[in-house]
Amino acid sequence: MLDKKHYPEALEGAVFSILSTAADELDLPAYVIGGYVRDYFLKRGQKKDIDVLAVGSGISLARKVEELLPHSTKVSVFKNFGTAMIKTDELELEFVGARKESYNRDSRKPIVEDGSLEDDQNRRDFTINAMAFSLNKSSFGALLDPFNGMQDLQDKIIRTPLDPDITYSDDPLRMLRAIRFASQLNFRIEQKSFQSIQRNAHRLKIISNERIVTEVHKIMMCDQPSFGFQLLEKSGLLKQFMPELTALKGIEEIEGQTHKDNFYHTLEVVDNISKNTNDLWLRWAALLHDIGKAPTKRFSKKVGWTFHGHEFKGSKMVYHLFKRLKMPLNDKMKFVQKMVRMSSRPIAVIDETATDSAVRRLVHDAGDHIEDLMTLCEADITTKNPRRFKKYHNNFQKVRDKIVEVEERDHIRNFQPPVSGEEIMKAFDLQPCREIGMIKTAIKNSILDGIIPNEHTAAYQFMIEKGKSLGLTPVI
Repeated sequence: MLDKKHYPEALEGAVFSILSTAADELDLPAYVIGGYVRDYFLKRGQKKDIDVLAVGSGISLARKVEELLPHSTKVSVFKNFGTAMIKTDELELEFVGARKESYNRDSRKPIVEDGSLEDDQNRRDFTINAMAFSLNKSSFGALLDPFNGMQDLQDKIIRTPLDPDITYSDDPLRMLRAIRFASQLNFRIEQKSFQSIQRNAHRLKIISNERIVTEVHKIMMCDQPSFGFQLLEKSGLLKQFMPELTALKGIEEIEGQTHKDNFYHTLEVVDNISKNTNDLWLRWAALLHDIGKAPTKRFSKKVGWTFHGHEFKGSKMVYHLFKRLKMPLNDKMKFVQKMVRMSSRPIAVIDETATDSAVRRLVHDAGDHIEDLMTLCEADITTKNPRRFKKYHNNFQKVRDKIVEVEERDHIRNFQPPVSGEEIMKAFDLQPCREIGMIKTAIKNSILDGIIPNEHTAAYQFMIEKGKSLGLTPVI
């Protein structure tokens, strides 16, 4: 419906004036629709990407705007999709003609036909994304809100324009988008809509993993990611693409002994770390740091529940999870693996009362990621006991102080042996052989254990003695 109110102030700026002129010159009804309108009313700041809808040819409107722009800006046309894009220094305008869609059950790719404004608003995912501002001068800034999206904004509700079973079954990605918007905006999903997601969760199988991960990344980057992940789990969507995480859910009891629910613990850790970092991959490390616990869970009468080797198992699972979800198998995946594999190491250092040797090895193994590792381990403190919480944090601060002290003195981070393989070969007149590797390893371990300082003279003398012990004769 056409709102009684006009919001010309929402369309201030030269680009909207040009859009309006172009639409009138072509005698095309045209609108700004979707996220720009929603975010204007939410006062989320000006969106840089603007969706422009024409009842007719969006491409023709884009070409006319290109003519009217005061500087040379090229329009990019995507004929297969019936869309066009113009990028300026400040904005990205996407043009599309109004359309109606129908779907084959086994694909989210719609059969598209030209349609009316009403057809186009009907196909939108949520009421809050179906609102539009008129661009034509006769009704400039008028709000078209056929599904009462303004009320849903005020009530903080995510609701579909049509029957949610149709909306979600047609394009199952919308189920993830519902949860993503609820997480980003701190909205609730209407009960009928959420129940429909639960019924249609299995339809997610027709969505590509790349598109799933794009939505998961956005949920992960919310202020409180647990909000979205709890909805993903409750809806049945999470087990469709990340069963490693849902396998952590639940508490088992044998002979009166229980363990904590590692799923909800994991979500607490992700929330904790999100207060201290916007690094997407460190947040992924927090999400996956305990995934090895489900396959390594054991019970014995002597010690109760154990999860021996869960860090190593989990780091191996990271690779398979990333590969299945078509996520990058590069340094980002290796970083997450490393954080998962080392996630308990700082705790072990505390148990050893932070000896220099233990700290040197921790810094050596973590390298440039030592600060990330400490951030992860501190986020892993989820005890509700104030005394224990304070004790753990104090212990980690001691480790941090020790790391600074040891690093300043011994320079272990990004450790390079003071004696090279070439020097070892020259000293004993050797060709490449396993003894060279044995000597280099012995030098490294001696430095990390504090037996010799991290300097060339001491390392060279140690090399001579180690070589002799291996039956090698130094060249005089």
